[in-house]
Amino acid sequence: MVNLGLFTEIKPVVSVNVRFRIPYYTQWGQSLVVCGSEPVLGSGNVKKGLLLTAFHEGDELIWGGSLTVPVGFKGEYNYYVVDDAKNVIRWEVGNKRKLVLPDGVENGKVVEFHDLWQTGSDSLPFTNAFKDVIFRKSSSLAIEKPLGVVQNKLETDDSVIVQFKICCPNIAEGTSVYVIGSSVELGKWKVQDGLKLSYAGDSVWQGDCLVPKGAFPLKYKYCKYGKNGNFSLENGSNREVTIDVSASGPNYLVLSDGMMREMPWRGAGVAIPMFSVRSEEDVGVGEFLDLKLVVDWAVDSGFHLLQLLPINDTSVHKMWWDSYPYSSLSVFALHPLYLRLQALSENIPDDINQEIQKAKKELDGKAVDYDATMATKLSIAKKIFDLEKDLILNSTSFIKFMSENEEWLKPYAAFCFLRDFFETSDHSQWGTFSKFSNDKLEKLISKDSLHYDIICFHYYIQYHLHIQLSESAEYAKEKGVVLKGDLPIGVDRNSVDCWVNPTLFRMNTSTGAPPDYFDKNGQNWGFPTYNWEEMSKDNYGWWRARLSQMANYFTAYRIDHILGFFRIWELPEHAMTGLVGKFRPSIPLSQEELEKEGIWDFDRLSKPYILQEHLQEIFGPSWIVVASHFMNEIEKNRYQFKDDCNTEKKIAAKLKSLIEKSLLLESEDKLRRGLFDLVQNIVLIRDPEDARSFYPRFNLEDTSSFKDLDDNSKNVLRRLYYDYYFQRQETLWRQNAMKTLPALLNSSDMLACGEDLGMIPSCVHPVMQELGLIGLRIQRMPSEADLEFGIPSQYGYMTVCAPSCHDCSTLRAWWEEDEDRRRSFFKTMVGSDSLPPKECIPEIAHFVLRQHVEAPSMWAIFPLQDLLALKEEYTTRPAAEETINDPTNPKHYWRFRVHVTIESLLKDKELTTEIKGLVRSSARSYPGQEDTQPAGVTNLSTTPEKQQTANVQDKIRLPSQNPKVTSIAVL
Repeated sequence: MVNLGLFTEIKPVVSVNVRFRIPYYTQWGQSLVVCGSEPVLGSGNVKKGLLLTAFHEGDELIWGGSLTVPVGFKGEYNYYVVDDAKNVIRWEVGNKRKLVLPDGVENGKVVEFHDLWQTGSDSLPFTNAFKDVIFRKSSSLAIEKPLGVVQNKLETDDSVIVQFKICCPNIAEGTSVYVIGSSVELGKWKVQDGLKLSYAGDSVWQGDCLVPKGAFPLKYKYCKYGKNGNFSLENGSNREVTIDVSASGPNYLVLSDGMMREMPWRGAGVAIPMFSVRSEEDVGVGEFLDLKLVVDWAVDSGFHLLQLLPINDTSVHKMWWDSYPYSSLSVFALHPLYLRLQALSENIPDDINQEIQKAKKELDGKAVDYDATMATKLSIAKKIFDLEKDLILNSTSFIKFMSENEEWLKPYAAFCFLRDFFETSDHSQWGTFSKFSNDKLEKLISKDSLHYDIICFHYYIQYHLHIQLSESAEYAKEKGVVLKGDLPIGVDRNSVDCWVNPTLFRMNTSTGAPPDYFDKNGQNWGFPTYNWEEMSKDNYGWWRARLSQMANYFTAYRIDHILGFFRIWELPEHAMTGLVGKFRPSIPLSQEELEKEGIWDFDRLSKPYILQEHLQEIFGPSWIVVASHFMNEIEKNRYQFKDDCNTEKKIAAKLKSLIEKSLLLESEDKLRRGLFDLVQNIVLIRDPEDARSFYPRFNLEDTSSFKDLDDNSKNVLRRLYYDYYFQRQETLWRQNAMKTLPALLNSSDMLACGEDLGMIPSCVHPVMQELGLIGLRIQRMPSEADLEFGIPSQYGYMTVCAPSCHDCSTLRAWWEEDEDRRRSFFKTMVGSDSLPPKECIPEIAHFVLRQHVEAPSMWAIFPLQDLLALKEEYTTRPAAEETINDPTNPKHYWRFRVHVTIESLLKDKELTTEIKGLVRSSARSYPGQEDTQPAGVTNLSTTPEKQQTANVQDKIRLPSQNPKVTSIAVL
C-alpha cells in the first residue's frame, strides 16, 4: 500500500492557466500551432508544439488553446500553420514573441493572450534601415516599464486587468502614445482622460487598466499626442475585444495589437553606381569616400536612400571585362577600384602626392578607363604600402580587422597571388593548387614565404577599403540616409568562392535568364548554378556569412534576380546564349508521360533539326561551303552537326579558326547567328543526367522543328509546354524559395528588396508578401500583361518604383529612341493627342518623376541620370551615353561617369530645391522631417488606399504648335 504521507510535505505548484487566441483564416486540412522556446511549447520543435482549435466568432475564424505553466514562467513563441501531420506550411515572420506573465499573478488565475498574425511587413520597422537610420531617434528611447510590469492589482473577480501593447516605431521627441475607448478607464474617447502608455523597448508601448466585465465588448483606438498639442488618431475602424465574462473567463487580458494603424511611411532615394560618381578628389572613378558627398546631396534633395551597384572585387581577367560588377572574384572582398589613395596615409611623400595629382588629371575622362585606373591605383598604393607596411600591419586596428575577416581574407589574398603568378584566374590551370585545402593555404600565406609581402599587400588594400567604406556608411546613418547595396545572383566560376567551396556550385552548368524584355534570346551570365542541396547541409552558411559581411556597410540591399531563389534558368556549360536552358529545380516531362501522349521520336525532337532548305535559307549560295565545314549529311537533304562543332562554344571556336584561315568569307557574326539558330532548332531538351527526362525548349513554336510536326504532336507539345512553364512547378518553386530566402533574410537585419522583373511565376509575389520582401516596378516593364506602361498610382505599397534602372536605357534615352512608343506614352499616360516633343525636355522628366513620387510604393528610387534630366544644362550629352548596361551584350563595358562633379551638384540649389519639392509635395518622408513631425506616417505594414492624383492633363499643358514644345507648363 502506498504511503501517501511521503508526499504531504511537498508544496503544491503555484500555476497559471495561459490561453492563446489569434484570428487567422486557414485552408481545409490546415491548423495552427503555438511553438516556443520552453518544453511545454515544444522547445522549438513544431511537431511538439501546442495544437490550437478553431471556432467562429462572427465572420472571423479564431484559433485558441491553453496550457498550465508555473508562476514566473517566461519564454518566446510564434504561430505556425501546419498540415494534418504537423508539417509546417507557413510561419510568422519577424521577431519571436515574448511570453511574459503579468507580475503579481496569483495561483489559478487565467491569463489570455490575444495576438495578431505577424506578417513580413510587420518586421520592417526592426530592420537596420528604419531602426538605425530613419527612426534612429525613436530607437534610442529609454525603457519606462519592462514587459510584464502592471500597475493595477486584481482585487475582485468581476474585473479584468487589460494590458495594451502596440508597436509604434517612429515617435517624435515629446510625443506620447495613448489608448482611448468606450469605457471610463479609457477616457470615454477623450485623449486627456485616456490611458497613457509607457515605452517597453523594441518600439513597443504598453499600459494596463482594470476594466469591469460589464464594460465588454470594449471598443478602443490608439493615438499619438505631441508636446505641442498635436493629436492623431490611428486609421481604420475601432478595435474591439470581447471576452468570456463567466467565472471561467480570463483574469488578465494581454492585447498584442500589432502595428499602430497610420498612413504608410513612404520615402525616396537616388541610385548611382559607385564607378559613375565624379568628384574633385577621385582618381579616375568614384571612390568610397565620395559617398559622404553623395549623402549630403541626397539629404539636400529630400532623399532617405542611396542605392549602389555591387562593389565587390571583380578582378578575374585583370582587364576591362572586370568592369561587370555582377561577376565577383570574391563575394566578401571590396573592389580596389574604389580606393582613395590620398587617405592611405597622413605622411605620403611629395613625389607620390605629385604622382597622384598627375593621375587625377590624366584619368579624369568622359568615361571610366578601367585598365588604366586599376593599374595606377595599385601601383601607387604599393609604393605607400612599402613605406608603412610595418606600421599598419602591426597596428591594433589592422590586427582586429584581420581577426574578424581572416576566414575569407586569407583565401582571397592567396587566390590573388596565384592568379597573378599563373597569369590566369582559372584555378584548374594552377597545378597542385588547383584544388583548395587549408594545408596548402597555410603554406601560401606563411610569413616565411618569399611572397609574403604580396599576400600582405592584398590584406592592406582590403583593410583600407574597409576603413573608407565604413566611414561613409556611418556618415550616411548619421544623416538619416539608408545605404542600399546589391546582392548579385551569381559568382564567377573562376572565383575564390568556387575555388574554396566547389561543392556549393554546379560547375558544369551556367546561370542565365530566359527570353524577356531585356533580351529576346535570353541571357547567359556564365556563373555556375548553386548546389542548394549541399548548401542546406550547414543551413546555408555561405549565404549567411555573405549577408553578414554586407551588413557591415549597408542597411538595405537589393536581391538581384530574386526569381533565382525560386528557380534558376540553368544552361549547359557549353552554351553561349541563354535560349536553350531549363529551370532548376523543375519537374521534367518524363519519357513515359510523352509516350502516353503519342510522342515517341525523341532523337528527332531533341537533336537539331536541319534540312537542306534551312541551310539554303540561312546561308544562301554559301550553304555548301558552310555545310562542308560544320555538317554531316545523315540522309538525303538531312544534316547534323559534326562532333567538333555540335555545341555553341564549339561552333564559335571552329568558326573563329576558319575565319582566321580565310576559309570562310562571310561575316563571322552572321555565320555565328545562323549556326546558332540551327543548333537551337530543337523542341525538347534531353536531361544530361537522366536520358528519360525532357524539358520543352523555350518558345518552341518559333522553331521549324516544331512547325514541321503533325497537328496532333503540335497540340500535345503546346499543352505540355504551358504545363511545364506555368503550372506544374508552382508548388515546388514555392517550397524552394521558402527554404532559401529565409536563410538570407535571417542572416542580417538589413531591409531586403527583390528584383522581381521578367517571367514571374504566380507563386513569387505571395511568397514575397509573406516574407516582407519589397518588389520592383519599372514603368516600361509592367507586370500586367495587358498594359504597355505601368500605372504608378496603382502600384502596391510593398514595392520600389522607378522610371528606369541600370539594366535599361535612361528616361531620356528611352523617350528619344522610339517615336511610336513616345506617342503612345503621351496619349496613354499624359492623356494628350498632341505631338510629343522629340527630346525628353525637363517638363517631361518632371511629369514622369512626379508620377513616381506620388505612387503608393514604399520607395521611389531614381537613377541620378533621370534626376539630372530636370535641368537642360545637364542634358547636353547624348542620352544613349548615359546608359549603364546593355543586357544583350555579354561583354558590355560598364564605364559610365556622370559628367558633373558631386561638388557642383551640391552647389546647384535650384535642382535640389525642385527635387525636394517633388518629394515633399507627395507626402513622402525626407531627412529632418522626423525631428518635428508629431504623428502619422510611420506605419510600414498597412496597404494604403490608391492615391488620387490630379488629372494628368492638368500637369502638362501643351501649346498647339512648336515641335520642341519649350513652353510646356508644369502646374
